[in-house]
Amino acid sequence: MPAVRVLAHFVPGPKVIDFVAPESDWLDIRWCAADDSGESQAAFRQELADAEVIWHVLRPLTGEELRSGRRLRLVQKFGVGINTIDVEAATERGIAVANMPGANAASVAEGAVLLMLAVLRRLVPLDRSTRQGYGWPTDPELGEHCRDIGGCTVGLVGYGSIARRVAGIVSAMGANVLHTSTRDDGRPGWRSLPELLAQADVVSLHVPLTAATEGLIDQAGLARMKPGAVLVNTARGPVVDEAALTEALASGRLAGAGLDVFAVEPVSPDNPLLGLDNVVLTPHVSWYTADTMQRYLSAAVDNCRRLRDGQPLTQVVNQPTGC
Repeated sequence: MPAVRVLAHFVPGPKVIDFVAPESDWLDIRWCAADDSGESQAAFRQELADAEVIWHVLRPLTGEELRSGRRLRLVQKFGVGINTIDVEAATERGIAVANMPGANAASVAEGAVLLMLAVLRRLVPLDRSTRQGYGWPTDPELGEHCRDIGGCTVGLVGYGSIARRVAGIVSAMGANVLHTSTRDDGRPGWRSLPELLAQADVVSLHVPLTAATEGLIDQAGLARMKPGAVLVNTARGPVVDEAALTEALASGRLAGAGLDVFAVEPVSPDNPLLGLDNVVLTPHVSWYTADTMQRYLSAAVDNCRRLRDGQPLTQVVNQPTGC
């Protein structure tokens, strides 16, 4: 039986290579960097011609690229959000698109709490001042503004698997937890979005990027938040109006923000958020741990095996033409 040809759109580490090595007798993986360099783009196009499967992480996958992959049968998303894949074009071409709901929930939840703590406890400026040799802080405002999560109301916008894990973590730390979802779900702590924004000391975003959620946290939404509140975003950058957020942070109306995602990625060096001291930033890596990568690889290899054996694929999000 011929090998399944996979185009993996990321550069593997040694643990990834070791994990997939036992499958090398039937799984032919071609690794390709996902940066925008001409060399990487050329390598991707060359490998795409013979690929049956794409292992996709973050780089946008266009309809033109999907149409040029004449042997493509599956786009396997490493994660949940499929907003960077032209699903309509894939469907028209008879290409299945599958994702991995819940596989990164533990890692992203911990990443969100990490950002909450880093902002609430002024981690970045304290780290910087310590490295500069300032020792014990003499700024009396430190004790005025640093917060315990246990003394906060944490509002979760969206209440899927990641948000529910965040709720469990911060509840154990003593926080009062509110959440919102598409409609009143009957669970304790449910609030409408305007109510949640007005009541929460920390607002954490956990919604997919759709037409309904793009710009969900806009200037009006930010104005509803408590003065001195904190915004955390590990969902998708365009859920937030970045210009309005920058203004709210620069003016001091919001105490801070913890951001793992941005409207444009990779984040531009001239993005004004990078110049603010009350923002903690990470480059869309809250999901990226050895534990999550192992879960991703297990699911991806399983779907490739199913493809090889003619079995139904798992977690397919579209209905490919002719399938």
